[in-house]
Amino acid sequence: MKKSNCVYHCLLIVSLFAGFLSCKKKNNPTEPVQVNLQLTRMEIDGNLITESITRNVNRSPVIQVRFNAPLKKEKIDVAVVLNQGSALRIPIAFSWLQNDSILVIRPEQPLPGLSRFQLSIGSAVEAKSGNKLNAVYNLVFHTGIDSADKFSLLSDEQLLDTVQRRTFAYFWEFGHPVSGLARERNTSGDLVTSGGSGFGLMTIPVAVERKFITRNDALERVKKTVGFLKNTAQTFHGAFPHWLNGKTGAVIPFSAKDNGADLIETSYLMAGLLTVRAYFSGTSAEEFSLRKDITTIWEAVEWSWFRKSGENVLYWHWSPNFGWDMNMKIQGWNECLITYVLAASSPTFGIPKSVYDQGFARSGAQVSNQNQYGFQLPLGPSLGGPLFFSHYSFLGINPFGLRDAYASYEQQVVSHSRINHAYCADNPKKFAGYSRVCWGLTASDVPNGYAASAPGNDIGVISPTAAISSLPFTPDESMAALRFFYYKLGDKLWGEYGFADAFSIQELWFAGSTLAIDQGPIVIMIENARSRLIWDLFLKNTEIKGGLRALGFTAPYL
Repeated sequence: MKKSNCVYHCLLIVSLFAGFLSCKKKNNPTEPVQVNLQLTRMEIDGNLITESITRNVNRSPVIQVRFNAPLKKEKIDVAVVLNQGSALRIPIAFSWLQNDSILVIRPEQPLPGLSRFQLSIGSAVEAKSGNKLNAVYNLVFHTGIDSADKFSLLSDEQLLDTVQRRTFAYFWEFGHPVSGLARERNTSGDLVTSGGSGFGLMTIPVAVERKFITRNDALERVKKTVGFLKNTAQTFHGAFPHWLNGKTGAVIPFSAKDNGADLIETSYLMAGLLTVRAYFSGTSAEEFSLRKDITTIWEAVEWSWFRKSGENVLYWHWSPNFGWDMNMKIQGWNECLITYVLAASSPTFGIPKSVYDQGFARSGAQVSNQNQYGFQLPLGPSLGGPLFFSHYSFLGINPFGLRDAYASYEQQVVSHSRINHAYCADNPKKFAGYSRVCWGLTASDVPNGYAASAPGNDIGVISPTAAISSLPFTPDESMAALRFFYYKLGDKLWGEYGFADAFSIQELWFAGSTLAIDQGPIVIMIENARSRLIWDLFLKNTEIKGGLRALGFTAPYL
């Protein structure tokens, strides 16, 4: 690399410039020593630069650059430039300290928050002795959060309405035009998702009750979706694939061998169908016919067949080409409790309690009884795992007061949410932006991919659905996060279909995506916190209450 083009990041400054290079003409010992001009130290707001990128810098930073000799002031504004991103030049002011050997740089106006800046100090910087700077230096820094509110203040009830309405639009306005099913994400075209569609169905009663849409419009949409599922969509022993073509109903493989039944996705879809079956309980011929069609779809799922020759466990996948090759047992603790509850509730292909006890509960091996951040967690991995463990099964199943031989599920979901909040507030990895109001780790899009973020797998990415969908379990902490996401992050995060899927203040990354499986729980869990509507509807299905009792669950509502 040519010296004139070399970029020295901040991490290298101290070590590279601890000493000065000097040279002296040997043939004249009385001639003054000529010292090369060097940058020896950089500070932002009094803090020594020790990282390649300095994060959470305040919006009116004071940058001090120390040199080993006094500088000429002329043309310093040409040699020292502050850019936002790669092009936009920011006006800056200069002052001088210590006989002009320290250059002080300030932006003339407060900088935008959550933005990337680069201060370039070029080789045209010149000492009073005439020596030029020996290299080009670049200081990269990110500004922190602008604390100003980005939108007009609303009451909390108005804010909840706003979030539910805008998020519901993902399913209503962006639902597939042929099938009405939910697209996997906002870029998915004809690709629709079974599980996300189940969540989308659960949002429809919320939208009617909140007067976002009319009951008649809702009925027409559900009829379209149910008709497509019953008459067009491809199934395997009654179970649906993870992905479908929303126009033709043909399976779209999720992976090489995952081109058949997905029992977990089917579970979320069935939970949504049973919820709308309970909601459309009228005596009209249309609603009667709708309920009959949903019952046909529900009773066609061969839950017991997924025991694979009678084993005491359910299997996640089956393929018409590869059979049971994926060989993934559905075992806890995770997001799959709903699958065993539905399997036990089926009036046509039910499972006995032993399949739950030995399969999902692993004869009690899912019990961990950990105390973390002062909260007792009955089940699952250290620090609780990603928060969707406490969301997906409990969109329809009310965990409050729910118990079985293994746990109090109220304690499980509340402690899990509080541990996730406490971990983000503690921020042991020191990621920029984490706080008591900026929290929530779960599966989401991440820079360059998708990951199940959790305290044990924390890469600095926060997902709004994690904190917001925990509203029934951590009402104060979740509401504080929702206000922060909306008012403080504003349109960096808030868009056409509600909040973007995820963000990282550490990397100044905001997802351009919205995902069905993350948007749905926001609408549903806000409503469960407000009115318990979806919990009450799901449990109006007498089969579900019977299934819970058959597995040994107790609750006041059973």
